[in-house]
Amino acid sequence: MAETVLVADGDPDILRFVEVNLRLQGYEVSLAQDGEEALRVAVADPPALVILDLMLPRVDGLEVCRRLRASTSYLPIIILAAKASTVDKVVGLAAGADDYVLKPFDPEELAARVRSTLRRTQELRTLSPLTGMPGNHRIRSEIARWLGLGEPLALIYADLNDFKSYNDHYGFLRGDEVIRMAGRVLQSALDRYATSESFSGHIGGDDFMLLCHPQDVVAVCEGVIEEFDSRIPSLYHPEDAERGYLEVVDRQRVTQQFPLVSIALGVATNERRTFRDPREMVETATEMKSYLKHTGKGSGYAVDGRTDADALEEPMRG
Repeated sequence: MAETVLVADGDPDILRFVEVNLRLQGYEVSLAQDGEEALRVAVADPPALVILDLMLPRVDGLEVCRRLRASTSYLPIIILAAKASTVDKVVGLAAGADDYVLKPFDPEELAARVRSTLRRTQELRTLSPLTGMPGNHRIRSEIARWLGLGEPLALIYADLNDFKSYNDHYGFLRGDEVIRMAGRVLQSALDRYATSESFSGHIGGDDFMLLCHPQDVVAVCEGVIEEFDSRIPSLYHPEDAERGYLEVVDRQRVTQQFPLVSIALGVATNERRTFRDPREMVETATEMKSYLKHTGKGSGYAVDGRTDADALEEPMRG
């Protein structure tokens, strides 16, 4: 289905010119001749992108931009500016526009700006707002792509142990710092130890996923554990870090002890098993991760060593 672009301009000739050229590029186009109509159309049938003239009748383009941006943060907006003025550009961008095109404009340039803005917006939508790492949609597509190529693949499912006690005790802002740190550590390990193509993504919360070549699994996992365990004490109060655990008094005034946050890495590979569906591979890595978390032995990794013929074989342990 073609993406819809809303074009708002007070000049009917420009509207028709832009409409024809965008339709030739494969877009659906809706039109508005003033600011009020642009707002009404955008609310009634939200487009994929909006092109706004600054000098719209009734409600000017800057005000339309501000109102649209106030109601939605993800709708991409391109401003059409008649003047080659730095002030106009800055004002338009400050109002929330993603890009601008100066009149008179080349239709190929406008189409190129539309494509790049839509692509950039789509990429941002797939990123975790907390870590800036690719999210679930990109993770699924990457696993499917790798399996479709038939290349050797290791999927590492990373999860934090005892994170809830940390988050409850220190608060979610400090908890977010731990999650961001974990994301940096995971990517750093791939950068250092992956010898071929690799990928890292943030599923959400304290769950992450890495993709790499099976031959790199041991080095990547050991690198993650070493760096994570060396960094995590710095995110505790000094007395808690020195003690090596949290002491928390619950509502019944019972003192409980919680270990420092650690990391569990469950690994599935297609070296000995055949995975045709990404879900099957994720389930296997999740099983390995769950096995580790139930051992309660701090940071570690477990690699599934079963074959297609014997899925009940004991997993390899790291």
